[in-house]
Amino acid sequence: MAGPTIGVDLGGTKIAAALVDEDGKILAEQTLPTGAERRAPRVIADIVSCVRGQLGPHARSATALGIGVAGQIDPADGMVLDAPNLHWHDVPLGAELSSTLGLPVLVTNDVRAATWGEWLHGAGRGTQDLVTLFVGTGVGGGIVSGGRMLTGCTNTAGEIGHVTVVADGRQCTCPNHGCLEAYVSGWAIAQQASETVRADQTRGRRLVELAGSIEAITAKTVAQAFHERDPLAERLIGEVVRYLAAGIVTLVNAFNPGLLILGGGVIEGIPALAQMVEAPVRARALAAATRRLQFARAALGKEAGVVGAAAVARGAVAGITR
Repeated sequence: MAGPTIGVDLGGTKIAAALVDEDGKILAEQTLPTGAERRAPRVIADIVSCVRGQLGPHARSATALGIGVAGQIDPADGMVLDAPNLHWHDVPLGAELSSTLGLPVLVTNDVRAATWGEWLHGAGRGTQDLVTLFVGTGVGGGIVSGGRMLTGCTNTAGEIGHVTVVADGRQCTCPNHGCLEAYVSGWAIAQQASETVRADQTRGRRLVELAGSIEAITAKTVAQAFHERDPLAERLIGEVVRYLAAGIVTLVNAFNPGLLILGGGVIEGIPALAQMVEAPVRARALAAATRRLQFARAALGKEAGVVGAAAVARGAVAGITR
């Protein structure tokens, strides 16, 4: 029987590590704050500490380590080319961890790792054609077509948040305008809510009451007001549904998935979004593309990243490419 592997999810605020068996079950786990303001060597040392700490007694049987990072990765050597949330550029993460821990290390994008987790052990089990869309602070996803994860010629396939939904629309965090992320992400919802409240503070009174000030309004504030049936929050979320559906129509027409999995903090905050987008997508996408299409919410939650990273490592050690 194959041994367990270690999965690590490295983000701007925390390091999550877990020992995961071949069925995707977490055997042990540990979390530390990232301290992204610190330089890469210190963060790498924290990853090592995380693995050797609470996981230590259990991790001796691990055969490999997979790590998902919010950024662009060179798959050949595990070099993190650019990770904006960590302020990293050209960091040899794979080589450093492999040398220190004495394990094969596979580095991948964090959202792609989460896609692996949902595909193999979550909502996408048994599916050969699927698209994941994770809507959180930012927006990302992954595409599985014919039983293979699409990576692209420079390993950046799946940057779904930067599909253009409005030509010359809102400024995104990338160089483009009108990206899906600029309309449905956590930061975009907060920005749009704040702008709307500044223009009409009477209508925005409940949002300000919940947040404490206009400047403190977040996507979580909007979600809370939405659940209270606040009219402004309902209008803001209605706009999110409209743009999210537009982005999904593009993905459905382009990739013809059998399953669309929606996850991330914004979806978790308003679970009904997964159902709210289905009708407009079916109404606007090509009929042939939606004939077998199913919608599902992500099943693994915050564990998708570590479970998926561990699965990537297990597949690479076994010589399995998908």
